[in-house]
Amino acid sequence: MKQKILTLLISTALAAPAAMATDAGRLLNPHKAEVPVSVGVWKDDKAAMDTFIDELMAKMTLSEKIGQLDLQTSVRDRTGGTVNAEYEKLVRAGRVGGVFNAFEPKFNRTLQQLAVENSRLGIPLLFGYDVIHGHMTMFPQSIGEAASWDPELVKQGARIAAKETAADGVMWTFAPMADITRDPRWGRVSEGAGEDVYLNTVLSVARVEGFQGDDLAAIDTVAATAKHFVGYGLSQAGRDYHTTDVSEHELWTTQMPPFKAMVDAGVATFMTSFNDLNGTPASGSKFLLTDVLRDQWGFEGFVVTDYTAINELVPHGYARDDKHAAEIAFNAGADMDMVGQLYLGYMEELVNEGKVSMDTIDTSVRRILEMKWRLGLFEDPYRYFDEQRAKDTLLAAEHLEASQDAARRSMVLLKNDNQTLPLDLDTLDNIALIGPLADFDSIMIGNWRARGGRSKPIGVKRGLEAAIGDKAELHTTKGASFNFFADAAFAESRADHMVTYADPNDPKLAADIAEAVKIAKQSDVIVLAIGEHQGMSGEAASRVELTLPGNQRELMIELKKLGKPMVGVVFSGRPNDLSWEHENLDAIVHAWYPGTMGGPAVADILLGHANPSGKLPMTFPRSVGQVPIYYNMKNTGRPYYADNPNQRQEHYKSRYDDSPNTPLYAFGHGLSYSEFQYGEMTLSSDTLTLDGELTVSVEITNNGKHAGEEVVQLYTRQMVGSITRPVQELKGFDKVHFDAGETKMVSFTLTADDLAFYRADMSWGSEPGDFQVMVGTASDNVQRLSFKLID
Repeated sequence: MKQKILTLLISTALAAPAAMATDAGRLLNPHKAEVPVSVGVWKDDKAAMDTFIDELMAKMTLSEKIGQLDLQTSVRDRTGGTVNAEYEKLVRAGRVGGVFNAFEPKFNRTLQQLAVENSRLGIPLLFGYDVIHGHMTMFPQSIGEAASWDPELVKQGARIAAKETAADGVMWTFAPMADITRDPRWGRVSEGAGEDVYLNTVLSVARVEGFQGDDLAAIDTVAATAKHFVGYGLSQAGRDYHTTDVSEHELWTTQMPPFKAMVDAGVATFMTSFNDLNGTPASGSKFLLTDVLRDQWGFEGFVVTDYTAINELVPHGYARDDKHAAEIAFNAGADMDMVGQLYLGYMEELVNEGKVSMDTIDTSVRRILEMKWRLGLFEDPYRYFDEQRAKDTLLAAEHLEASQDAARRSMVLLKNDNQTLPLDLDTLDNIALIGPLADFDSIMIGNWRARGGRSKPIGVKRGLEAAIGDKAELHTTKGASFNFFADAAFAESRADHMVTYADPNDPKLAADIAEAVKIAKQSDVIVLAIGEHQGMSGEAASRVELTLPGNQRELMIELKKLGKPMVGVVFSGRPNDLSWEHENLDAIVHAWYPGTMGGPAVADILLGHANPSGKLPMTFPRSVGQVPIYYNMKNTGRPYYADNPNQRQEHYKSRYDDSPNTPLYAFGHGLSYSEFQYGEMTLSSDTLTLDGELTVSVEITNNGKHAGEEVVQLYTRQMVGSITRPVQELKGFDKVHFDAGETKMVSFTLTADDLAFYRADMSWGSEPGDFQVMVGTASDNVQRLSFKLID
């Protein structure tokens, strides 16, 4: 990815005017820019589309129009999809606009026939599904893909997911999730790209482009959804669905840019978030859904709520009852109601009472019909239901190969003392593979599995067995469990999905550890497959502790006593507290949830068939007590500099008594089997004018024996501003391949636009003054030089 392209992308996203009127009635931004065109990839004949939809809407009754505003979920069981009598009645009456959780060409064709051949006007259904990180072929969980720092790889993953999704009868996905978060307790960390606005923006756009391709009407593309709009990632205490209280500067600086960039990239739909934002639930916020999204950003697609989000305006305390909730959400700009059926139940009454206008109804209905036109559903409502195409596309060999490559390139080498990795099979006779994830194939695909459970993912044991062959003996046992539950009934309900013991005093725990120790004694090296069950991250899966759950620590303590080399492979959907593991293991690889081909990819990394190149997209804390912790914090009036001996003993500084301020692993951290040596950074000038450019260059050499990729990272810091500024801000990165012994010059270009921000008066722009520029291998391992931005 070229730096200039990234610069233009992020500058465009951030330059969106911010100080719009809020629900509290603040003034519109006086610096408002021209409204952009948001439909660059919607290659429709607008005149023909308008004529067709005008004629269709003229025939529609109010009841049929309201039906287009309704999104229902399919019911599935072990034998496939089902539709109950009431559901079928609604479809036949033209009272359902779309269906989600329905897939497979045969079943979806049946549903489409109900709508097209049995309803009065034959308006086709829109089929949606949560395709978050793959459909049948699963790629690394989104946070893992983000660790690749490779927009093209992320785009390719979404492209393949779109091909499989479209072949399986679905033309709309509820992704990408662009929520930025700094709290790893929040389970939905796994669905996003981490803590940084720049990286998140670039990867969100890459996913939109991958899903939607060059033309929404193409048979192998799907409509993407920008979610969750907005602020969901800042849920207080890391607890899902919780409230958010976000300053205006924070909202526009860190939360809005990825969504604005997706509008400019032509994203088809938006999804509202569950949270309230500064007292107004997002699903009922006219400020967000109309003033910003429509009037300011020029979005022309439609807005769907999250699951029953309109109904939830009542427990939020924002609506008196369901009818009032429907009125608020619709008038705010929520076009389609997901599952709640409040529009179905109350909209006609609201129109008759004058609380919702027919013009508003017609506008929302038109947006939904336009998207159906753009997807080609009016031309051929059955175009996505080709069973042969599904057989030819799902789990195609090239898709599995791409999945394995993505998994390899997403894994992060956190620690590697004494070059423990890669493992040398010429010197090893016996390898112990121990841990609750050692022989657990299905866990490789993590949460939001789409149809990935049917892809027969390959776990660590099978991956290593295939890679090792007869070169060494592999001995496997689980040795520990994931978790203990205080609630035995809850533990029993999860029994089919989790290796667990409801009672931490269960004697089987000691027996499992004893078996692991026995196997480890016979081995030359211990590989630990450790981490969280996939059910411990994702929606409604927040945690108050970030250490590895269950009795995994007890297992590792006993194995440590053997004095053998220990390699940890961590699987999870979030940053964990790995402080004990860092102190006691010889090497650690964070594999996230790597996807269908996760096991072979782990084997590739452990055995040196691939060189790890992933970098952390989110800070790893030393303990949960540091949370929230992130790289681009602001300084305080009493900053504590641990590397300054004159301040180390000072008490009245911003610090902890029982922990360093620094994280365990910083944002951007990631080691390699290569040895990258950075030369001295240079600047083309020590000044930058408002209309000029500054080139930042550094020579890098791979002094190691292995070819590898390095993510070179560019940061800046504004020393003084009209508001306080972060100590670092990512402004660019370049993933560069180096052969062993190769030297390359890596350069970045900075302009005044890259230094722009929302100033004290909420205007957008840069401020002349002193800056630092940083280049390095991680946010905490950089070189620094100074320059001035001048008028």
